[in-house]
Amino acid sequence: MGNPEITPDLVAAHGLTPGEYDRILEICGREPTLTELGIFSAMWNEHCSYKSSKKWLRTLPTEGPQVICGPGENAGVVDIGDGQALVFKMESHNHPSYIEPYQGAATGVGGILRDVFTMGARPIAAMNALSFGEVSHPKTRRLVHGVVEGIGGYGNCFGVPTVGGEVRFHPAYNGNCLVNAFAAGLADADKIFYSAASGVGMPVVYLGAKTGRDGVGGATMASAEFDDTIEEKRPTVQVGDPFTEKRLLEACLELMASGAVISIQDMGAAGLTCSAVEMGDKGGLGIRLDLDRVPVREDAMTAYEMMLSESQERMLMVLRPEKEDEARAIFEKWDLDFAVVGETIAEDRFLILKGNETEADLPLSTLASSAPEYDRPWVPTEPAPEMDPVPGLDPVDGLKALLTSPNYAAKNWIFGQYDSMVMADTMRGPGLGAGVVRVHDTGKALAFTSDVTPRYVKANPVEGGKQAVAEAYRNLTAVGAMPLATTDNLNFGNPEKPEIMGQFVGAIEGIGAACAALGTPIVSGNVSLYNETDGTGILPTPTIGAVGLIADASKMIAGVPEAGMLCLVVGETQGHLGCSAILWEVFGREDGDAPAVDLEAEKRHGDFVRAHAEWITACTDLSDGGLALAAFEMAAAGGVGITLEAEDTPTLFGEDQGRYLIACGFDTAEWLMVEAGKAGVPLSTVGRFEGDAVTFGRASAPLDELVALWRGAFEAALG
Repeated sequence: MGNPEITPDLVAAHGLTPGEYDRILEICGREPTLTELGIFSAMWNEHCSYKSSKKWLRTLPTEGPQVICGPGENAGVVDIGDGQALVFKMESHNHPSYIEPYQGAATGVGGILRDVFTMGARPIAAMNALSFGEVSHPKTRRLVHGVVEGIGGYGNCFGVPTVGGEVRFHPAYNGNCLVNAFAAGLADADKIFYSAASGVGMPVVYLGAKTGRDGVGGATMASAEFDDTIEEKRPTVQVGDPFTEKRLLEACLELMASGAVISIQDMGAAGLTCSAVEMGDKGGLGIRLDLDRVPVREDAMTAYEMMLSESQERMLMVLRPEKEDEARAIFEKWDLDFAVVGETIAEDRFLILKGNETEADLPLSTLASSAPEYDRPWVPTEPAPEMDPVPGLDPVDGLKALLTSPNYAAKNWIFGQYDSMVMADTMRGPGLGAGVVRVHDTGKALAFTSDVTPRYVKANPVEGGKQAVAEAYRNLTAVGAMPLATTDNLNFGNPEKPEIMGQFVGAIEGIGAACAALGTPIVSGNVSLYNETDGTGILPTPTIGAVGLIADASKMIAGVPEAGMLCLVVGETQGHLGCSAILWEVFGREDGDAPAVDLEAEKRHGDFVRAHAEWITACTDLSDGGLALAAFEMAAAGGVGITLEAEDTPTLFGEDQGRYLIACGFDTAEWLMVEAGKAGVPLSTVGRFEGDAVTFGRASAPLDELVALWRGAFEAALG
């Protein structure tokens, strides 16, 4: 390929600014080679360097007695007792999924699974959070079908249960869908593997599948806006093979048990470049690579292509030299490549050799920890003006509007394509607030959820950020789990626009405050910026993934209401309709402020529910759609009608925070009322489960009719 002249156009095509290129010239003391330019491009793009967000990410709470490893590694790690640890992370694959939905989503699943088992954990659960454009948009159906098939195709073949997630539709995602993938795995707390290289002269080993040209430049593409050249970016999307990844998992875990591994790193974004640089930088060492030793599946690959390929199912490891033969035998048994491709060196150098040529020779530390960092200008989001009055609404008609919207209709069509029962430990699958997985051979269980309400974040980033954490906290609490920690996937538009950067700053403030108050530190995460097409950005979507522990799985709140049970609400109902689901779905309005989040009340109410979990038959948090939607979903789960006293829109559809809906018997309700009074927790009876209809005041409809609408609406809308 040679070394072409480095022109301003070539620099720009690599996603680098003129100022950043000047810094490269200063670092190199000369013009870089094409391979060196590609390396800088890969390491300094937004996706890998977090150059626009690092300043604000440092403000998040990341520590706690349960935290074994916080942000900075492949995934976060928390202690779950008995010498066990949970390893988990959420990460985006937005740009690739919009370009090539099946492979983009599939490799998003593959990448997040590798982040988990790279740490020495066996994956036990997966989730996904998906955002698509309006159903009528010409691309939406293809994207939905492709993304869902990609997630199912990879996860099902790999053999990990998908236990939860969320799906939304809004015109703001017409030009950029969001695909956020979550995975969690179990490991021994004293056998976690990290990525920092150590020791000079140690072999650097390539593991897994061969390197091809798929995904070249993928990380740089993921750090740019889209325009009318989007179809030209298709070759930057990786191609996945879940069966190879399954073999890679088993080989890596066997290798780790052998004691051969000093450090190990997934080859994800920016492939060989990022994995080698991060290992060296974290260990304070240099790395020398001989590309002639790298296993390839295509002819005449250049150094540039090999260093920037994002071919899937690959790992990079620093190996104990005396264990080389044993390690090689393990990978040959699993029919995977094993190649010593370099070594650690004492100098601060990233030295890339191919043939008789030096393709790159750079100070390694300048590529990762010394990457550019920006304090982008930002402006706070203007307070929402006072909202106009909401017209009167027949409550059953309002409920039907929610049940037939793709946003709130039952998602069986999606979840049915995911294997949620593989491994036989799933206690509660997708379609509910939180998924629950038994910790095999113990009495414990783990709960998983993901949440964000983008319309809240747009109206009020601080309160919207708080609410995302608070709702995830409530979802875990509603199954009886003690929330442990969170991971975030911060999806925003162009950070060079002060108003977008202001959304980001505000959301971080809210997320940080909520995580601190609720004891759920951020231990891992991902930032996805430049989610814009032709200058139009997505809704700010800082997705929160959260995990919780049920110390005694037999005490999980998992029942359904029965006829004669009372319907109780924990928390106060003021009837907040600003930015509510009913406002958007019925009236097409998104005005008003986000609901306020009282973090002290959230914790007090959550503590009360968990403390009395054994007395509660069924529980769900109140969020989108308020009391009306939650009551219907609980009634549908139990196959029993429900009668609520209220019929006014604010009470039924208001989205006040800090609330739970509880079903229990009459005697239990009386006792809970007494206990709530002692704890200073508002608890009120709002109705009763009875009959075969949903009745709000004087309005009523047969439960079976509503359930049929709810279960059929999504498939009818998406085809």
